[in-house]
Amino acid sequence: MKQVSISVIGAGNRGYEAYGKLLHGRKDVKVVAVAEPDAVKRERFSVEHGVAKENQFSTWWELLSKDRLSDGLIIATPDKIHVEPAIVAARKGYTVLLEKPIAQEPEAILKMLQIPQVRERVTIAHVLRYTPFFTRVKSLLEEGAIGNLIGIEHVERIGFYHFAHSYVRGNWRKKNDSGPTILTKSCHDADILHWLIGEKCEKVISLGKLYHFKSKNKPKEAADRCLDCSLKDSCPYSATRIYLTENTGWPVSVITTDLSTEGRLKALREGPYGRCVYASDNDVVDHQVTMFHFKNGVIANFTMTAFSDDITRHIRIHGSHGEIFGDLDKGYIELSIFGDTKKVIPVEVKGGHSGGDEGLIEEFVALLKGEKERLTTAFEDSVHSHMMAFAAEKSRVKGGVVVPVTEALI
Repeated sequence: MKQVSISVIGAGNRGYEAYGKLLHGRKDVKVVAVAEPDAVKRERFSVEHGVAKENQFSTWWELLSKDRLSDGLIIATPDKIHVEPAIVAARKGYTVLLEKPIAQEPEAILKMLQIPQVRERVTIAHVLRYTPFFTRVKSLLEEGAIGNLIGIEHVERIGFYHFAHSYVRGNWRKKNDSGPTILTKSCHDADILHWLIGEKCEKVISLGKLYHFKSKNKPKEAADRCLDCSLKDSCPYSATRIYLTENTGWPVSVITTDLSTEGRLKALREGPYGRCVYASDNDVVDHQVTMFHFKNGVIANFTMTAFSDDITRHIRIHGSHGEIFGDLDKGYIELSIFGDTKKVIPVEVKGGHSGGDEGLIEEFVALLKGEKERLTTAFEDSVHSHMMAFAAEKSRVKGGVVVPVTEALI
């Protein structure tokens, strides 16, 4: 069995808990190096994967200043530290898997597009393409199961506590620091629409704003920190209800490396995750509706919302001779043929992103082993889906005007 080597930059939630766990124990993969500024996370990752001391680095630059250490490289750093390490790594000859989004500004993405090594060697982690659910939907469309494709209604149900965790208290709460929600959360959805429809998007109309998570909606009796709040047992967004349960996996594992009760209490007293959702410094949109118009005339209506009880995606696809409806998290697809049959197609749902993380890593390893020429997601495809997101944000900011995707630069 051929074994390939992989290095990881960023040993946090995605690098350690998602990709690291999937790579651990594989006989065809050896993780040989890690770069992570947090000493506890770096040590934890290194021990689990048996990374030699000389290949443990505190910065991405230290790792990439060495001669190429591995066949592949996974970059799972904070969003603002994606562009430079990806360029350096690609030029150094690494095959790179880069976490989304590519960058926070369209100019930086277009700069990367001009670099041949980036186009050839960098793949963006658009995990939805690798889920059994969307793979099956794609095959139904390619088979012509519902005739000619007319339109799509797609909804990303972020989940009330997920949004509070990541986009009110967490790393993606401020547009200037991370980017708009339509990019940081929903570039996955722009990508999946682009992939399913099989054409480029021409123009976009979008409306939305920060509706709820702001100071004017704070109850009078609420405290600035959930630990001090008289509403902590009844508020659905209470940090005590999200982080002080028996669960120590995501999202709890993000707030501290000390997952004891004392460690979590300390994090809630001192860090951003203990703040009232109405007393944070967040400014990103919590509900947005976008219409994407594609070159072949197909129109996709996309809703991104914080206000859902579950975390999933729903899709309804209208065809000339039938329709498809599916729920990603529940793992089923309903195929209805007009005037004929209706059947439910179950699909496997397991692991991160409903199996997308596992599918992506499987393909990435196959690419490194020479069993595939390229991954399902080409870099140019990811650039286009990001420009769709930037165009949507530009339209939203301008009050819902039509914005051509070619004019996505803000």
